[in-house]
This record gives sequence, structure tokens and C-alpha cells, in this order.
Amino acid sequence: MSLIELLLELLLMPLLAFVIGLGMVLMMRRIGARLQRRVGPPFFQPLYDIVKLYGKRTQTSHGLIHDIGIVMAVGGYVAAETLLPMPGMNGIAAKGGLITLVYLMMVPSLGMALGVGQCANPNGSIGIGRALTAMLAYDVPFVIVVFGVAFHFGSTNLMSIIEIQQAAGITGWGAAQMPLLAIAGLFALHGMLGKQPFEIYIAPAEIATGPMVEMSGKFMGGLFVMQSFQLYTASALYVTLFLGGGENWLFFIVKCFAVLAIPVSLAFLFPRYRTEDLVRLFWKWPVMIGLIGLAFVMR
Repeated sequence: MSLIELLLELLLMPLLAFVIGLGMVLMMRRIGARLQRRVGPPFFQPLYDIVKLYGKRTQTSHGLIHDIGIVMAVGGYVAAETLLPMPGMNGIAAKGGLITLVYLMMVPSLGMALGVGQCANPNGSIGIGRALTAMLAYDVPFVIVVFGVAFHFGSTNLMSIIEIQQAAGITGWGAAQMPLLAIAGLFALHGMLGKQPFEIYIAPAEIATGPMVEMSGKFMGGLFVMQSFQLYTASALYVTLFLGGGENWLFFIVKCFAVLAIPVSLAFLFPRYRTEDLVRLFWKWPVMIGLIGLAFVMR
């Protein structure tokens, strides 16, 4: 691959991820609307929201650290997209492996904590404390799942993991080979997205949306962009690890949307957990299922 082709891929991969993420935001809203017997937003509503937010005047500035935090929140996912293979585009996935991607996926939460911490708003601080506790909760089963997948396929290279699965067919997919780890991965995916019943760090009725309480205008727009990347990254990583990646764009997008539909549908059916209940749940069932699945993989 020439340098120009590589640079083109590195530009296109985050852009395509963002566009697909906007579609996922729309799907999430429409699923919620249908379950609540509403019509739901129009097709271009997520794009309208971003344009509207960036077009508003930001009334409150909390300094350079606040700005850096938002850049980290978005930039972490932008960097992650270059390591997450797409059909026909591998970016730098051959150079950076699964472990690097896991680290990059933690950067947005830390960036948001840095930016919101600069605001000195008690509701924001409470929300960030809860968000970091939730991250600690779902990261434990997530790391177990990642280790199990890497051990099973004998590689942390995502391109190699995809090639092994596609060469073996559906029976060689991670979900077929490691069903318990796939279930634990779905738990971790749901927690990673921060949707109900795991949205305690937002809790609109308690802490006025927590980390977003001091966000307006371009800052809220940045968090909206971050959410689009987040939805795509989490679902695409699950498809890569357990569903054979994308043989072509059609299958890849269908798999990603199908995986995301599971936690999104559950999000509107269950009440919100408290922080201690969230930690207890993630350190009990997903960890236990993941460890059992890991034992089967390593036997």
C-alpha cells in the first residue's frame, strides 16, 4: 500500500464510522419511540442536531482543560477507528493490535472526566465519579473477553482474527467457538454504551444529566459526535471478535446494527440500576460467564 492510499484510508475510516454512527443514533431513537408507542424522529434528525448544536453560541467557557477534555473524548474514538478494520480498508490495524484499541477506547471517558472536572459543578463531578466507577465495572469482563478471544485465535491482530473466522465459515466465528465469551461480551458492550439500565452517571432526574450539565453549544455537539463514534466502535469491535467481521459492506453494516439493536432494545425495558448494583452485576454474572468461557478456551 502506498503512502497516499494509507492516508486516504486514515481519513475515510473515521468519516465512514461517523456516518454509520449517525445511522445508529437514529435507530436507537426509533427503537425507543416504537417501544414507547411514538413515531420517532425523521431520517436526518441526528445530523440536524449536530448542526444545531455547533451553530449555537457557547455561553460558558471553563478554560483550556475543558476544551482539551472534549478533544480527547472525540479524538480517542477517531484514533480507534484507524485500528478497527472495515471491509476493504484496514488502516493501521496491521501495525497496532487489539490491546492498543482497548486502551484507545478508554481515552474518551478519561477525557470527559478531565473536561467536566474543570467545571467544578457538583452534579458533573458526581456524574463523572459514577461514570468512572461504571467503566471499572464493565472493563473487568471486557478485558476477560478480549484475553479469551486473543488466546483462542492466537493473535491480538484484528486482521488475523477476521481472516481466521472468515476462512472457517460461520462455524468458525467467535460466537460459535466461544459462546460464553460472546454472552459476556454483550454484557460488556451494553455497559460500555452507558444506556439503561446502566446510565446511572447521567440520571436526569437526580443529577441533571451529570457530565453534560455544563455542556452547551459546541461542547454538547462534541459529545453527540462522540456518541456516534461510540455506538459504531463498540458494535464493530463485537462483530470483529465474534461475528467474522465484514465480508462486504452489506453484511458488515447489517451485523453491526443487529448487534447494537440488542442492548438498545433492552435499554428501554428496564429501570436504571444504582451504582453499587451496577458494579455488583458486572462483577458477578459477566465476569463469572467470562471466566467459565475462558476456562473452556484454555483447556
